[in-house]
Amino acid sequence: MAYVIIDTCTKDLLCADICPTDCVHPKKDEPGFEEAKQLFVDPVGCIDCGACVPVCKSDSIYALDDLAEGFKQFIDINAKYYAN
Repeated sequence: MAYVIIDTCTKDLLCADICPTDCVHPKKDEPGFEEAKQLFVDPVGCIDCGACVPVCKSDSIYALDDLAEGFKQFIDINAKYYAN
């Protein structure tokens, strides 16, 4: 079970700063940060530690099992960011 970021993300990078596996991107110094509407969790790199959840001030990070039906598309949206 990985975590997923949804579109209420404010890109404050608190989750990226706390992530022990560096699997939340893009960061400010990376290409595409300004254009990205949200941050994304790498489903392969995520170790399911949950450290990102309590620091997210916009309540935009969910475990796959806790993702409401109306937000299931964000599973693919997060994964597609890393597909390149």
